Amino acid sequence: MMASRFEPMQNDLLLRTAKGEQVKRPPMWVMRQAGRYLPEYHKEKGSKDFFECCRNPEVASNLTIQPIDHFPGLIDAAIIFSDILVIPQAMGMEVVMEEGKGPVFPHPMRTPDEQYKKIMANEVDVKESLDYVYQAITLTRQKLKGRVPLIGFCGAPWTLLSYMVEGGGSKMFFNAKTWIYKYPQESKNLLQKTTEICIEYLAQQVVAGAQIVQIFDSWAGELSAQSFDTFSLPYLKQIATELPKRLASLGQATVPMIVFAKGAPFALERLCDSNYNVIGLDWLHEPAEAYRIAQKAGKVVQGNADPGILYGNAASTTAVVENMVRGFGGGKQGWIANLGHGITPYAKPEALEFYLQEIKRVATAS
Repeated sequence: MMASRFEPMQNDLLLRTAKGEQVKRPPMWVMRQAGRYLPEYHKEKGSKDFFECCRNPEVASNLTIQPIDHFPGLIDAAIIFSDILVIPQAMGMEVVMEEGKGPVFPHPMRTPDEQYKKIMANEVDVKESLDYVYQAITLTRQKLKGRVPLIGFCGAPWTLLSYMVEGGGSKMFFNAKTWIYKYPQESKNLLQKTTEICIEYLAQQVVAGAQIVQIFDSWAGELSAQSFDTFSLPYLKQIATELPKRLASLGQATVPMIVFAKGAPFALERLCDSNYNVIGLDWLHEPAEAYRIAQKAGKVVQGNADPGILYGNAASTTAVVENMVRGFGGGKQGWIANLGHGITPYAKPEALEFYLQEIKRVATAS
């Protein structure tokens, strides 16, 4: 399983930036860049449901590459078309994607009952159960022919626990908070098991061809700083510490690692004190301040415009971009340009195109 099975990189801007190198302009990609805002996505998806697309390597690879083709010269990375909830599926939980509602667990784990015991006892072989993801990664790398690097990813343990016990998204996180405050030890046991699965899953993605990985802690902002330190941070740190060791044991070189803790500005300094190369920022961060903190720790930042700017006009987008480029040191070192979260519904492809063009224009001129 040698890297030589893939064509040499033509654009390694993202990888060099993630390692802290100086570059001529910031690399650009956006979360949820492969998805429903693109008309060609609906054509490729057809009548297949979301998880069917994830489980079909040919379809997943085509969807992954669509934004690279749609925005030529503007997107510097592809991110594999998949979902963070494939891990709970591999652990034995059912997840369905409901139109207009998002992911739903028909049988969420509301208490540490028989289902919990069964999941804790279940030996999960992610190499086998999530093989379709690795197939999609290898196929995508082959189809990309070195045009841009490919990002692999997983959900963070706290975010996955939240989904498993809530049964979907939530406004109050009643069940997730019941777990951590009423069943703290069982929560930690489940988080630890999930962490070990995440490490192996990411390692196998790298074996398959992923060149950089991102961990999404989408619900980090639901925790207080104290609870984050107990129920999220130790597991995020463990992934960043253990993944390189696991890769070495598989004969693989280490890859840059990105962590994205949404809604938790207090987490920035804590995550700077970890083995992650890149700290993802949502739009709650002020660029210059976040950049200062990260630079002091020798870390790269990624982000961070409010995805809502894609609903606005050219002048408002330009103002946001100018503030970011200025705040993130001019964009020649230590910054991966992105949004502060995934592309939201109703965003127009041409609005995203203008946002990316403006980053390129302003950063190149700076």
